[in-house]
Amino acid sequence: MLAPDLDRLPAVWVSPGLLLVPRAPSGATAWMLHAAAEGGIDVRRREPVPWTQVPLAPLPDGVPMAVREAYPHVSDALALTVPDGLDLQAAVRGQILLIGRADSGAAVAALGVQTAPLLDALYPGAASAPLGVRWRRGTPTLRLWAPTARAVEALVWGGDTEDAPVERHPLTVDPDGIWQVTGTPAWADRRYLYSVTVYVPAFDRVVENRVTDPYAVALTTDSRHGVLTDLTDPRWAEPRWLAAHSPPLRHRVDQVAYELHVRDHSRDDASVPADLRGTYAAFGVESDGRAHLRRLAEAGLTSVQLLPVLDFASVVEDRTAQRHPDIAELSAASPAGALQQERAAHQAGTPFNWGYDPWHWFAPEGSYATAGNQDGGARVAELRGAVGALHELGLRVVLDVVFNHTFAAGQEPSSVLDKIVPGYYYRRELDGTIATSPAGPAVATETAMASRIVVDACVHWARHYRVDGFRFDLMGHHSVEVMRDVRAALDALTLDGDGVDGPAVTLHGEGWDFGEVVGNARFVQATQGQLDGTGIATFSDRLRDAVRGAAPFDADPGRQGFVSGLAGAPNGAAHNGTSAAQHDRLLALTDVIQVGLAGTLRTVAFRSARTRRPVTGAQVEFWPGVSAGYAAEPDEALNYVDAHDNETLYDALAAALPVATDPGQRARATLVALALATLGQNPVLWHAGVDLLRSKSLDRNSYDSGDWFNRLDYTGRDNGFGRGLPPARDNETHWRWVAPLLADPALRPDAGLVGATHARALDLLRLRSSSRLFRLGSAAQIEAKLTFPASGTWAQRPGVVVMFLDDERGTRVDSRLAGVLVVANALPWPAEQPLPAEVGTSWTLHPVQAHGADDVVRRARVEDGIARVPSRTVAVFVRLRP
Repeated sequence: MLAPDLDRLPAVWVSPGLLLVPRAPSGATAWMLHAAAEGGIDVRRREPVPWTQVPLAPLPDGVPMAVREAYPHVSDALALTVPDGLDLQAAVRGQILLIGRADSGAAVAALGVQTAPLLDALYPGAASAPLGVRWRRGTPTLRLWAPTARAVEALVWGGDTEDAPVERHPLTVDPDGIWQVTGTPAWADRRYLYSVTVYVPAFDRVVENRVTDPYAVALTTDSRHGVLTDLTDPRWAEPRWLAAHSPPLRHRVDQVAYELHVRDHSRDDASVPADLRGTYAAFGVESDGRAHLRRLAEAGLTSVQLLPVLDFASVVEDRTAQRHPDIAELSAASPAGALQQERAAHQAGTPFNWGYDPWHWFAPEGSYATAGNQDGGARVAELRGAVGALHELGLRVVLDVVFNHTFAAGQEPSSVLDKIVPGYYYRRELDGTIATSPAGPAVATETAMASRIVVDACVHWARHYRVDGFRFDLMGHHSVEVMRDVRAALDALTLDGDGVDGPAVTLHGEGWDFGEVVGNARFVQATQGQLDGTGIATFSDRLRDAVRGAAPFDADPGRQGFVSGLAGAPNGAAHNGTSAAQHDRLLALTDVIQVGLAGTLRTVAFRSARTRRPVTGAQVEFWPGVSAGYAAEPDEALNYVDAHDNETLYDALAAALPVATDPGQRARATLVALALATLGQNPVLWHAGVDLLRSKSLDRNSYDSGDWFNRLDYTGRDNGFGRGLPPARDNETHWRWVAPLLADPALRPDAGLVGATHARALDLLRLRSSSRLFRLGSAAQIEAKLTFPASGTWAQRPGVVVMFLDDERGTRVDSRLAGVLVVANALPWPAEQPLPAEVGTSWTLHPVQAHGADDVVRRARVEDGIARVPSRTVAVFVRLRP
């Protein structure tokens, strides 16, 4: 006899009168909707039954066109009409089962039903009603959306400890499904939970769930309780946060962000007091790390992008329960041995994780708070202090936010949303199971209230922490509509009313296209090329992969790119193909890089280095069927060559460049790669430590590899290379390649080389900030002023890119410079690059480089129509106005 799988909800109730059945069994000829308030529907039972039954009739013309457009992933489903008269609000509070029977009367299908679209239709007012805890004259009012709940109570602790007496306060519900209660001033700073009495489909019964508030702005240690914290309370307004103001950003393309992990920043910084290392508070300490950030800011860095600081579930916050590795043991182990990764893999209670395991979206992560300040408003104050300390340096603060999934769903201990409105917040596969393509339960931000949380959370962090931007993890799992809603909500914030200039808050994210939403399967995704006119940028893998060579998922890390040896330094790896194939690929990658330098625009036009024919960015192929140019404006893409994901840039070059490459040349290759990202027309991101030749011992996914593999040393004495074989979890298939590299002491740079590389990287920031010609800000200006004069002509030298920025064309943007000429030489030998006549003469080395930290680039010159540039060097020449 057929038994329903209570964990699956394959049918979709899309509107009060319509229910869809994807993959409907062909044997079902009659359909009946069953609704039981307390659960317990028995497929075997014949009439009469003690629950509601409603016969459903198929729509003869199938799914209506409007519904097909709204739900394209189920457009070919069986469409069943739901008759009038059913109490829908009562039905969604209990078990709903769709049973299909054959002509014989035998049940051939027993399907759970997704009701999220129906709930959106039944409670439309909830999307604009206030939620969370609101304070008025010191008194809190608590509001929670729980339309399917039978009862909701606020559990308020009578003291500061977990074993204090608990008061139970019933909430009342309004027509929008929002429950609320107004407390007293005595509730301030108390810990609290909600008790939600609700039917849970997976259990097929009504249960009482004790759960934290999804809108909780403060928490206790390890997120066991929310804390009723008034964020306007002066106790939580850290003085330097109040005093320091957000640094201005004239245009979104001006942004150069430094992607930094809070713990990495100070964990190994001996100049920080031991009790502050790895915490928010360390950002305010005069230390090696703060001095490093100050130098970057003074050179032209605009922002620090913090890896997730919204509360996440993967780290033990209680410092007494944390476990740390034996540093002496690991330091004594072989630089290419397996001991270090074994210790990292078995380090229970490790205090390290990147933080892409979200738990609460409105409260700061507690593991970064100092001991004794992890509960309630104290951790709020410490994070605000970190924001203020960065603002003091002239650095904006961008938060990495993860709304595409949560750490847990269902009735799991750290589940929140599913315990309040079971079955609503998570996206389902066609078989009715929760989708997990984002590496966790996928949040269905296409629903009204999940979208509402995303918007509310962004406004919350901008208004109450004065952050200056957001980086969206897996942004392609959200719709363009959701991102436009976020943009509109931020744009409505004002300095006078909210303390923040909303339109100045930047947005960018990962526009990758995969998973159950791939190809706009469920909505128009916020992916590369689909955000025209929004000013929201997506990370560009185009320039990144062209520069580095091996893509993130390549089996062979020795695949070479423009900077990693394809230009004149073959490593002998079979994956790179014949000499002729390498030459062809080098020219193809040159085209991709040129599109990246020109704002990643679809419309930018030049002569292809590979085909020698005129092309646009949209016509340059990144890989088969995918264009290198996808943006309508330069603020819709972001250039980078290194980030927390995948091998660091230093490690990628270590794997791809010939082993015999001199350490100094490796450092120069790093700077060429960084220059190609930094001197382009898009916003830019640097991974923290890229300017210090940072290594993670060739770890391609260090999210939980612990402190040992994620070391960031601002002194330059230890760049992290040779700290053992990277963890087997994601790297074991590469060990045969990486072990000989890690064992080679010549690949570990000394402090002098690291320091020199940092100084030269600062010059790159100075170059970018020296002229608006590097940051033109519009497609029209780029198309008017930027050319690649040697590309596809007799003058083209493989391994060299020539970019000409002519300020005599279009609207003038620089009062001092008539033009800028960038010559990037990725070759391991000096380049003599002929310059076409239209480039002109009278070029001198840019003052930043003429008086900068790199004595090699000072040998670069333009004479007799030829640019002579040393090996692995990017030279910037200028022509002054009369």
